[in-house]
Amino acid sequence: MCKLKRMLDKDFISSNYNVNIVSGTFKCSAPSNIALVKYWGKKDKQIPANPSISFTLKNCKTITELSFARIENNNKFSFDFSFEGKPKEEFKPKIQKFFERIFEYCPYLKDFHFIIDTSNTFPHSSGIASSASGMAALAVNIMSLERLLCPEMTDNYFYNKASFLARLGSGSACRSIKGQVVVWGNHQEIENSSDLFGVEFNSVHQNFKNYQDTILLVDKGEKQVSSTVGHDLMHNHPYAERRFLQAHENLSRLKSILENGDVANFIKIVESEALTLHSMMMTSMPYFILMKPNTLEIINRIWKFRNETSIPVCFTLDAGANVHILYPENVKEQVLHFINNQLVAFCQNGQYICDEIGDGMENL
Repeated sequence: MCKLKRMLDKDFISSNYNVNIVSGTFKCSAPSNIALVKYWGKKDKQIPANPSISFTLKNCKTITELSFARIENNNKFSFDFSFEGKPKEEFKPKIQKFFERIFEYCPYLKDFHFIIDTSNTFPHSSGIASSASGMAALAVNIMSLERLLCPEMTDNYFYNKASFLARLGSGSACRSIKGQVVVWGNHQEIENSSDLFGVEFNSVHQNFKNYQDTILLVDKGEKQVSSTVGHDLMHNHPYAERRFLQAHENLSRLKSILENGDVANFIKIVESEALTLHSMMMTSMPYFILMKPNTLEIINRIWKFRNETSIPVCFTLDAGANVHILYPENVKEQVLHFINNQLVAFCQNGQYICDEIGDGMENL
């Protein structure tokens, strides 16, 4: 069931459960991630239009506890949801939709009532996307239940299916399960790469070990255009096909860069990818801009600082205004001094989060 082969959707359809399981609780954490080569645009069933690669974060994570109790003759999904111990009814439709999407692969979901309690280690409404970490944590807990129902499950199948399920909740969540550097999407040069789940990229040079990510919180408000809408605007986008080809090319280049430790060219690819992502937003129809004036000011100051000091610091962006500053651990002191002296003024309430590369989910 879990051999390293080109897996298909049907390989994740489960059967032959241990029907004696009555109740229990699982708890895990899963981190956010930051893409280096971006995915923007998707096909049906949360399939990416192009492959992507990301750094897994360590500190920005979601902690989710899933309690379950068997119920008889139930024909619907039964669950309660709370955030940091308080009921959050407005979040339930997203969980309902997630359960509907994964039910084909997890048909035991209607056999239990679930109590889901979740919290983030980063401030709520901080402008840090929690969908990746949140859906990854929930998917891991569901797979922990499935492993209880199917004790013969291998670790490889567990992680692949957890990533597969997380993807159906939030595309980038599939990159938050396992590994410091993760590839999602078929790419001819990446062994075992798949559109269905993320895979670890293990050939990482020492130069990129313990890489740091300081997240400058430029704007903590709700985005004017959701990522879901933004992805949909890639359909019939005049530059879409060339962008998808560019992502494949950049991933090929970044694969070599991560293997050989070329930090200078890492910076070029990563910053170009960030600006390309936002250029696709600005050239869609309707067009939109998620960067803020302070985003641009920070970028220009990073460029100036790098040119003057030769310290290998760079930026990347997700689908929002916040700036991720990436740099090697051995220049951390200098970069944090730069941030505190020149960039904090452009952050909302002077807030930023220090993070670094992490390993993925963790059972608690």
